[in-house]
Amino acid sequence: MDHSTSSASSSADAGDRQSTFSTYDITRLSGEGSPMMRSPWNQPAPFSAEWSDPGKSSEAGAQPQHSLIGSLVREEGHIYSLAAKKDILYTGSDSKNIRVWKNMNEFAVFKSNSGLVKAIIISGDKIFTGHQDGKIRVWKINQKDPSVHKRIGTMPMFFDIFKASIKPSNYVEVKRKRTAVWIKHTDAISCLSMCSETGLLYSASWDRTFKVWRAESFKCIESVKSHDDAVNAVVTSGGGVVYSGSADGTVKMWQREQKGKAVKHSLVQTLLSQESAVTSLAVNDSGSVVYSGSSNGVVNFWEKEKQMAHGGVLKGHKLAVLSLAAAGCLLFSGSADKTICVWRREGNVHTCLSVLTGHTGPVKCVTVDQEGDTAAEGGEKKWLVYSGSLDKSVKVWSVSETVPEMGGGSGGYANWDTIPSVKY
Repeated sequence: MDHSTSSASSSADAGDRQSTFSTYDITRLSGEGSPMMRSPWNQPAPFSAEWSDPGKSSEAGAQPQHSLIGSLVREEGHIYSLAAKKDILYTGSDSKNIRVWKNMNEFAVFKSNSGLVKAIIISGDKIFTGHQDGKIRVWKINQKDPSVHKRIGTMPMFFDIFKASIKPSNYVEVKRKRTAVWIKHTDAISCLSMCSETGLLYSASWDRTFKVWRAESFKCIESVKSHDDAVNAVVTSGGGVVYSGSADGTVKMWQREQKGKAVKHSLVQTLLSQESAVTSLAVNDSGSVVYSGSSNGVVNFWEKEKQMAHGGVLKGHKLAVLSLAAAGCLLFSGSADKTICVWRREGNVHTCLSVLTGHTGPVKCVTVDQEGDTAAEGGEKKWLVYSGSLDKSVKVWSVSETVPEMGGGSGGYANWDTIPSVKY
């Protein structure tokens, strides 16, 4: 069972619990009142009825800022992980299959015999996948035929495990009266994050550690005993800063230090300490704001330019926040309540622009990619938002950064049967 998902069932009970962190106030909001209730942009439906059918023509500019443009359904397993780049989408589930979609059509599939796919990272022509068995698998895209993916390695590699096992000093205690070599995760991998500056890959695990890997050599160079419970999220930022979030209710900030070839991460500060589990993390593009989602349905954020001062909380969900994704001035929060909140940040104030509905199960993962070249052409910046759910579907949304016009659209509920869907 996923630690973050298991926390969702208790989120209603945890909603009234207060944080033990002195500067944290559960009643403090970003802006006045509940962003979801007070926002003039909050519509009763994520898009207007006349735009639910892509086949209908409309006047220019009539398309709503937030609209569902498709649904990908494969009746084979719950969706646990997503990764997107340009027109390509990777989906991971508990079916062992990793599916590749291009322009909302199934493009390829490759299979791992290792069980549930918990995390996916795209890095150049390589794909890194984190699994329930605690291993990372590396796949290479065939240059001549991009639909072909070949597995080129497993992290840690068998030879590295064998070499490390020879020296007694390489063993660490993982459970009472049980030891293992430090380069190996002893429980499920929950999250992967790539540092583009250094080419270092970070893996978070339920074994209470996060590990640091050289993506080129597949070698583990550090293991950090970071928390007292499962590590549900790890995310990198500029300047060697790394954040980790755990089921122990804490969010921690780490600083990477390099001495020659050696890499070491030191704890800078604990940003949050609460009873509710931390289930997800996200950092905005500039690295100036850090967000954390919790099992009590709350999103916290901190501002780097204010010495990581706690900026406030975003209350838009009734159940656990299972996934976060930041893009431009927007934040997307997916929840066990089956919805995705779209938040717009202006200064330190966040406003809920829209609540995307349509999933019939918890939203386990969200990823975002820029839609076309709208920003380069001087138009409004739009994002393609992919949401994966335990209802076995992935929904694709088009979301704009611009503020919706008051009274725009019919405000009625859309006919879901008219949404394009890829079913098998």
